[in-house]
Amino acid sequence: MPAYHPPRIAAGEITPESIFLNRRGFLAGAGAAGLLAFGSSVPAGAAALKASESRFSTDEKLTSEDDVTAYNNFYEFGLGKGDPKAKSGKFKPTPWTVKVDGMVSKPREFGLEELLAFPLEERIYRMRCVEAWSMVIPWTGFPLAALLDKVEPLGSAKYVAFETVVRPDEMPGQGGFFQSLAWPYVEGLRLDEARHPLTILALGLYGKTLPNQNGAPVRLVVPWKYGFKGIKSIVRITLTDKQPPTTWNIAAPNEYGFYANVNPAVDHPRWSQASETRIGEGGFFGANRRPTLPFNGYEEEVAKLYAGLDLKANF
Repeated sequence: MPAYHPPRIAAGEITPESIFLNRRGFLAGAGAAGLLAFGSSVPAGAAALKASESRFSTDEKLTSEDDVTAYNNFYEFGLGKGDPKAKSGKFKPTPWTVKVDGMVSKPREFGLEELLAFPLEERIYRMRCVEAWSMVIPWTGFPLAALLDKVEPLGSAKYVAFETVVRPDEMPGQGGFFQSLAWPYVEGLRLDEARHPLTILALGLYGKTLPNQNGAPVRLVVPWKYGFKGIKSIVRITLTDKQPPTTWNIAAPNEYGFYANVNPAVDHPRWSQASETRIGEGGFFGANRRPTLPFNGYEEEVAKLYAGLDLKANF
């Protein structure tokens, strides 16, 4: 059977605005004030967010909002794909602060209202899970570089470390005798990766604030890397000169590397990464699979970051 070659999607292609407005029931003019008015008793996802169009978007068919919000990996709420939605009702995403410290000139904490005050954009990105499934998600957020500029990284800073909240009373996956991972969940990027225009802090999806199960109220999105790099419910960002530890690399270093760039030429030890199933299209047992693109289709934008680096050794 001849190989299937999907069209390459350029970063400058934008889904027509009318499609998103119809799909999301977008409420013009809503924003940070709308979220804060609800208070902590209302789940994240209830408030609409106003965002501008972005040139960093794909025109691929969106994964349904139902699938994006119901099929998740978020072990803080449980190991099953449905656990995050089913078990995150007690989680309180407001009030919230993110501490930014380490090798910076101006360490500080950012309240949620300050994060929502950054110019927000709609970023329609492919998301490729390391488990060989994928989605296309309309995130609302802003470049991580904009936040880093506020704290002025020192010239000696080389990496950015991230940390998730620990609240076992609200996150049942963090409680009990058996723990699937060491908490808090931690992640990291090289500083040049963190400052790349594609890297964003997401505050919403489908035009609304993030649901608890998707990482409320703020998460990292790095579309050329496997989804586990997209750390959720961030409470701390630290600039450092040393490569930071990352949760899955600690748990299984032979399976999950620090870089975690989507690479169809480097298989997971227990399965192939050459193809993937797009959620909503079915076919986990061979049907409707598509070839995985290098760097998840963002090769043109990011390959230069890794010039001269052996991506099989540095997986």
